[in-house]
Amino acid sequence: MILIADSGSTKTEWREVNDGVAGKSYISSGINPFFVTGEEIISLLRKEIPELEGSAIRRIFFYGTGVSNASKAEIIRGSLTSFFRTDQLFIGSDLLGAARSLCMNEPGIACIIGTGSNSCYYDGKNIVSNVSPLGYILGDEGGGAVLGRKLVSGVLKKQLPGIVIENFFKAYPYTPAGILDNVYNMPFPNRFLGQFTLFIADNIHVPELQAIVTSSFDEFMIRNVLQYPEARKFPVHFTGSVAYHFRPFLEDLMSKYRLQSGLFTLTPMENLVSYHIQNPDI
Repeated sequence: MILIADSGSTKTEWREVNDGVAGKSYISSGINPFFVTGEEIISLLRKEIPELEGSAIRRIFFYGTGVSNASKAEIIRGSLTSFFRTDQLFIGSDLLGAARSLCMNEPGIACIIGTGSNSCYYDGKNIVSNVSPLGYILGDEGGGAVLGRKLVSGVLKKQLPGIVIENFFKAYPYTPAGILDNVYNMPFPNRFLGQFTLFIADNIHVPELQAIVTSSFDEFMIRNVLQYPEARKFPVHFTGSVAYHFRPFLEDLMSKYRLQSGLFTLTPMENLVSYHIQNPDI
């Protein structure tokens, strides 16, 4: 049996695959070695997926955020080795997982738009080029944290219609001071801001909220996708909750920039399982 993990900023999905057949799925919190230590990862796993500790897993394929450099990947490797008691581990970025899921063995542009955002040109085997996402402060255009930041900024600066501001404070039990405290003093401000994409989705009929989504996605296209010379040669694929639920806005921009629309998936997992079934020797 192998275990495949897709770990984003908010959650990690684990899927068993046994003899080429997808099995049980498990959910735990997102694991980012930039924000948690190895000991904290082990503690989290023992709390959230205790049934998998020391289980009979032949190999683990872990795709996650924050593993782009060797030292951070080793934090993941050490904690997973200790928890699962196996050293047969493949540690790859969430972007590689998305590319394998979306493109399989064909070239294409793979994009993630969830709490954060990222993209790459994938040649069917490897990530060839990647425009750095830079995180939600300097980049992550189109991601949930950026959408949430723009929404909250508009609410607190009273740049949105009064009824939108009123409904926002009805929907969320925060004072303006509480919002600032969560953003500037509490851990995981990206997750805090990302939660507000649900409010945008529920009120997407409001033109000012449509403008937030459109402008953010347009920035993603200009500052990321269009940086790849291959963007007009191959399909552009998307995975992630924000891309999936706001798909029409992305499709309009794909048409605007004459790009070939590819797959839209909520998460990479289903296709990632198919990829590993089709490529058992990876």
